[in-house]
Amino acid sequence: MTRAVAAGIVLLSAGVWSPQAEAPVSVAQLKSAIDNLGRFDAAARSAAARTVRRAPAAQAVPTLMEAAASHADGYVRFRALVLLSGFNDPRARDVMVSALDDPNDRLRTVAYAYFELNPEPGMAARLVKALDKEETEFVRPALTRALAAYGSDPTVRTVMTGLVMRGQDLFRGAVIEALGDYHATYALAPLMEVAKLDGPLQEDAVLALGKIGDKRALEVLASLQKSAPRVRQPAIASAICLLGVNCQSHQKFVVDTATFAMKNLGFQDLLRASARGLGALAAGGRQDAAGTLFDLGLPARDPIRSPIALAIGTAAMRNTPLMLRLLESRADLRDCALLLRDAFDMLEEDFEEERFFATVRRTYWQAPAGSPTRRTADVLIQTLEF
Repeated sequence: MTRAVAAGIVLLSAGVWSPQAEAPVSVAQLKSAIDNLGRFDAAARSAAARTVRRAPAAQAVPTLMEAAASHADGYVRFRALVLLSGFNDPRARDVMVSALDDPNDRLRTVAYAYFELNPEPGMAARLVKALDKEETEFVRPALTRALAAYGSDPTVRTVMTGLVMRGQDLFRGAVIEALGDYHATYALAPLMEVAKLDGPLQEDAVLALGKIGDKRALEVLASLQKSAPRVRQPAIASAICLLGVNCQSHQKFVVDTATFAMKNLGFQDLLRASARGLGALAAGGRQDAAGTLFDLGLPARDPIRSPIALAIGTAAMRNTPLMLRLLESRADLRDCALLLRDAFDMLEEDFEEERFFATVRRTYWQAPAGSPTRRTADVLIQTLEF
């Protein structure tokens, strides 16, 4: 992500950022900015995206729709579709439908993410059918995550439950995480079976059981506290906390484990597990867990800083309202925003980051002038430079 000063931004004499009222740009200027979305230079790409975001929707949306459908550069088509999603315009729906069958893998990924967040009747059957052809490592996880959003459909339930137990671990991990995020009680039994098995998917399954929130999983988790490897214990404690059982003591265990791993060399895997557990608690609504991640991450340097930043970034995308409330309360807001910027630079989750950006910009305009909420959004816009 570029650190250049954003186009279309005014710096007032007091040093406070203020977006100008959206001003029309010419068709040529807008199309030029869209063309630059595919530039090799990162600063040029980021400046182009800012120009497009600041254009009035009446101008930007039709131009982005055209670019997503027919631009000669496949990467520009992808970025145009991502930016289009941030305008929350109903006309985007038809473009997303067309993208579901596009040969461009990136476009299909965005379309799946769109229909995850904008479910509609009849889409479940189409997504199930797409499972037969989607095997790309970054496309199939987006598809299965979209399917998890249609968990009220009996066919989807059958398919998703089956996918917990078969397929490549990379794809199974994405399925398990999505089932947790969408509180898929129907998949509890196979998830408990995976949680009992030591291996790369155990942590995913444990956290999913916590996120689902069904206390029938407590017996499995309590047993794992006695038998699972040390590196799994932060996830187990986080999951039990998410179930609402002795949360204060379990969260303290995760924090203490992270602190230990930060202070002692050779425990990077334990730090990653602890940071991920705190991130799951934050995404699940525990603001104090998110605050602890910032407290741990702000003074840290790599390699310690990176896993904490990743946990913060994931929590921010999964629970943006909670993150904004937390940041509004922080005296070290700019430093927190810098840590979040590091997270987004590493995650490279274009669609979810665009959703975050759109929410922050919408929050800025809806909040009263001079309010803490507007100030928070202001600092994020400056620091993340969107």
